[in-house]
Amino acid sequence: MELIKYLNDNFFTKKELLDVSKVTELELLSYQNDRLMPKCSYKLTLNVKSDSFFGVHNDEQEIEYYAKGYASWLAIVQSLKSPESIYAIFYNRYKIAIENLKEQGHYSISYKLKSGLDEHIKEEWNNFLNGIYGLCTQTGLPEDIAAKEFSILEINEISEFNELTSQQMNKLTLAVNLLDSVSSLFAPHERLKSSRHRLVNEIRRKYKLPNNQITK
Repeated sequence: MELIKYLNDNFFTKKELLDVSKVTELELLSYQNDRLMPKCSYKLTLNVKSDSFFGVHNDEQEIEYYAKGYASWLAIVQSLKSPESIYAIFYNRYKIAIENLKEQGHYSISYKLKSGLDEHIKEEWNNFLNGIYGLCTQTGLPEDIAAKEFSILEINEISEFNELTSQQMNKLTLAVNLLDSVSSLFAPHERLKSSRHRLVNEIRRKYKLPNNQITK
């Protein structure tokens, strides 16, 4: 029941997404098949058994859950419909998010954020369409995806040093807070295996960083 509550509190069911977006189930499936719209992040299969005066009844339901941010992405897909134009939106929003983070003081030596950025964004586009980021970020949208990946690179790079200077500690705190702000809470059974646990909770514990963890 804790899992169902988490999903209902933090995601749209497919029906809710369709209702909010004013599209049909067939249209959504078509957009997904055309690689324009992400797949669901969770698929829940419920086997329900009821017993009453009328006897035993068995039922099975399958419920798909989507990041709430996908409603705004679905609006973009509906308005543009061109694969090239839709990818360009994702690409530009991701790239601008990276540039903004650099202006805020975030820094990484990773090839992914330098000469390999175009290739990296293509990989991120595929992960986005597979529903991965709807599961592990707050919105599932390019800005949160860029922030998540940038902060993970920063945290891993800084953590390689045996002893950190005060400047490195400040940068680590900034990176951990960024990851905290864009990461989902994850489903209860996933939390100990999640990037949030490993790179937010455990890094804060190890380096005694201030705890600004999101609570809901």
